[in-house]
Amino acid sequence: MAFNDDEKPPTTTQNEANKQGLVTMKIPMYSKKDVALTADSVTAVVELKATSSAVVREGLDLVAVVDVSGSMGGHKIESVKRALQFVIMKLTPVDRLSIVTFASSAKRLNPLLSMTPAAQDKLKGHVGKLTAGGGTDIKAGLELGLAVVAGRVYKESRTANIFLMSDGKVEGGDDPTKTDPGEVPVYTFGFGKGTDHKVLSAIAMKSIGGTYSSVPDGTNLSVPFAQLLGGLLTVVAQDVRLTLTPKTADGDLDKMVVVPGTDYTQTTDASGTITIKFGTLFSGETRKVAVNFTLKASSDTKPYNATLAVARHSYAAEETRQRAQNIVRKRTRNPSSPATAGIEEQWVHAELGRRSYVAFVSEANSMAEEATGMANQAAKTKDNKKMAEAWRKLEAAQQKLEDAQDAVENIMVDDDDKMVNTLRAELARLVEYMQSHELYDEFGRPYALATITSHCRQRAAGRGDMEILCLYVTPRMITYVQQAKKFEENPKEPVPCADEDVKKEVAENPLAGIAASLSFYLDNAIQALQAIEKIVSTASST
Repeated sequence: MAFNDDEKPPTTTQNEANKQGLVTMKIPMYSKKDVALTADSVTAVVELKATSSAVVREGLDLVAVVDVSGSMGGHKIESVKRALQFVIMKLTPVDRLSIVTFASSAKRLNPLLSMTPAAQDKLKGHVGKLTAGGGTDIKAGLELGLAVVAGRVYKESRTANIFLMSDGKVEGGDDPTKTDPGEVPVYTFGFGKGTDHKVLSAIAMKSIGGTYSSVPDGTNLSVPFAQLLGGLLTVVAQDVRLTLTPKTADGDLDKMVVVPGTDYTQTTDASGTITIKFGTLFSGETRKVAVNFTLKASSDTKPYNATLAVARHSYAAEETRQRAQNIVRKRTRNPSSPATAGIEEQWVHAELGRRSYVAFVSEANSMAEEATGMANQAAKTKDNKKMAEAWRKLEAAQQKLEDAQDAVENIMVDDDDKMVNTLRAELARLVEYMQSHELYDEFGRPYALATITSHCRQRAAGRGDMEILCLYVTPRMITYVQQAKKFEENPKEPVPCADEDVKKEVAENPLAGIAASLSFYLDNAIQALQAIEKIVSTASST
């Protein structure tokens, strides 16, 4: 099915000068202060950071794909209606929204419409008439949502995204996880105990940048919708890429490998150059990539700087304006051995610790999944021997969480560090939810899947517990969650649109609109001065 009836929105094309410096890069190293001339290894973390201002942003094309099957009756369908009403009120004329519903089949309620006041009223009318009934064909809903995106005529300076929400399991039809979303981020929301959380998580992880959010029974959909919308309405860069080119000409580098835990599209060409595609970056977001370098032994007798690789980032298909940086490590026959790690070493060590923590949590979740499946089968057949084995497997999962605890406590940062506190809070909840097969089945699985996808994508995901710190939330996300909570208390109160949020941010920080481009030009000026200084120094020594 193809569409080409999307409504033309107001132009969002920004002055190229305003886009300069929206994403910056830094590369701390973790190793001894110097590296021996013998075979050695070095780890670097490349961090891409988006500007904290959303004054310059891409227009949003959002397709909301919502489950209206029979199980969505009562509280759930009313929660869907309120959540969609909140989304409609937050969007502006530069943003477009299409609503797709699915039950036994899928239906597009409207094409992508620019969110003018008239269009908002029209969509509110559609939402108000939603009723629950029928089966659950998730694949039909997903494919129709992707068809709406594929049929767009107007794409320039716009980012397309899909919300997919369901409370049920796949009933008939093909497996939705086999559907290829291409370059479209798909954000999934599992609503309640009966949800096939594994399917929804797999759909999100198959897309570039998508996340899975858990919405437990008794909670409202507005808050997780609002949290994600706080990112999507602040997209400052799309098609974000990191390219790592190994430098092997001088013979130092033996191998360059990205550390596991960067769950994004990654390719390596014949020359060994690694390219990682991150998709979009929200205002205030970061992406960290850890890279291991294995060095060959060197016969050089003098201390020197070895260039291991060249890192370059790009976005919006513009590579030339982003400065390449060399990843360099000093090599010497007698390397220094500092008693304590420096700030950069601690920073990298913390990131490696976080990745180890996530790996252990993933292993624990797999063990708990197997144990719970075995316990459910044993309960049906009344097999006490198999039930005892299921408990042993669950205990093994709990022990794996102890390994995750050790990984957290080994991170070399202050006790009041946000990362450590967040991981401790997550772990406490996971330990609670893996105390029994029943707890895991109802609460542990969705919580663990949302936690894992959030860390792997380095992007916030809802887990039904807003009191626990989230490592990846941005200021706009926090604001929108607060607004959503007030909206749930009184849906008749007006909700400020995204433009009003920007005005408030600029009023609080008048330099927000030019900070990124100003930083970019200052950085270029500093580089120019450093180049001149190097030329003068070289000339003086000859």
